[in-house]
Amino acid sequence: MITDSTARTVVAALLVAAVLVFAIARPRGLPEATIAVPAAALAILLGVVSTSDALEETAELAPTVAFLAAILALAHLADAHGVFTWIASVLHARSRSSPTRLLMLVFVTASLTTAVLSLDATVVLLTPVVIAAARRAGMSPRPASYAVAHLSNSASTLLPVSNLTNLLVFSATGLSFLHFTALMAAPWLVAIALEYTAFRWLFRGDLREVENPPDDHGPSVAAPTLALVVIGCALVGFAVSGSLGLEPVWVAAAAAIVLAVPALRRSETTPVAIVRALDLWFCVFVFALGVVVAGLAGGPVGEAVTEILPTSSTLLALLTVAAVAAVASNVLNNLPATLLLLAALTSTTGATPVGALLAMLIGVNLGPNLTYVGSLAIMLWRRVARAEGEPPSLRTFTVVGLVTTPITVVAATVALWLALQV
Repeated sequence: MITDSTARTVVAALLVAAVLVFAIARPRGLPEATIAVPAAALAILLGVVSTSDALEETAELAPTVAFLAAILALAHLADAHGVFTWIASVLHARSRSSPTRLLMLVFVTASLTTAVLSLDATVVLLTPVVIAAARRAGMSPRPASYAVAHLSNSASTLLPVSNLTNLLVFSATGLSFLHFTALMAAPWLVAIALEYTAFRWLFRGDLREVENPPDDHGPSVAAPTLALVVIGCALVGFAVSGSLGLEPVWVAAAAAIVLAVPALRRSETTPVAIVRALDLWFCVFVFALGVVVAGLAGGPVGEAVTEILPTSSTLLALLTVAAVAAVASNVLNNLPATLLLLAALTSTTGATPVGALLAMLIGVNLGPNLTYVGSLAIMLWRRVARAEGEPPSLRTFTVVGLVTTPITVVAATVALWLALQV
């Protein structure tokens, strides 16, 4: 049992680093929980985190993790019903062999997919779709692929359900689903618009008109009406669940069940595939990571972060919070950064201003576009893009990140401050 606070902090930092390095590398494709669970157990055994604190952290994360599993199942079932096949057909038909038009359509599709079905659905299910659509039209897949990667982060600020980070912070804000969305709508639109403008310039060489487009229109794909209606109803359910005292996980689970029954009956998926879509190992990883980060948040590091972060809602304060959150995301990864910063912001006496919490979300959601290690979504995108024969370039990703990330974080934070004044 370690009694010295400095030693506990060092051990906690080493455990967090070990968990993150393993999560990034994932040797032999082993799940992130392979190291995270032993690290959490070691943190408890060494006294870095007390058993009561570990149980409290797990209980606080439980509703969020349950919703994450439900939304992943919903995304899988939407894919089984042909939602993403239909999207591919629409992208190909509407782009009319124009790379610029395809990029615009990818921005719209990726932004909506991220907002409604979460960023995981965007990187896992949409990345192969946009790469295939670009190739089918004889275009370079680079702009579309990098757009999906960036928008999986940049477009994840709109709804409480768009990102795991949002879910972690949402309850602390005390806002309703609709109020949260109203405040984050302007930052969401500003970030997407700036990303699109930057992509048009950065990828101008890839966006030249195709001289001899392939004459491949292919058969049109009918819209999966049931799946689209169910997803729409789920969004309405998310919006009203708070006023009904209902956790959003039950809405997502109900929507998944409605789609699962016909999909299973028509053999479009299997029970095993649905369980696999829940990504239970990743859910265990989130619990274990929360316990490990609690050891860091409860020591000198947490105290230092608490001292640094302002808790007012002035524009300078919001910009400071967003900047610290963005830096922390690229040092720690955005998930542990969120846990650390949330603990720091809510540890002070009195209520934490909503603006500070939402500015933190802008930092941890948009900031990860700067580096490969900023978010788990980017790590996942790299694997998916590589599997599709379109391996990312570190140089390209870094250049795009350096151009877009600072300006989108600042502009989105200013938009949030203006929204808070209304």
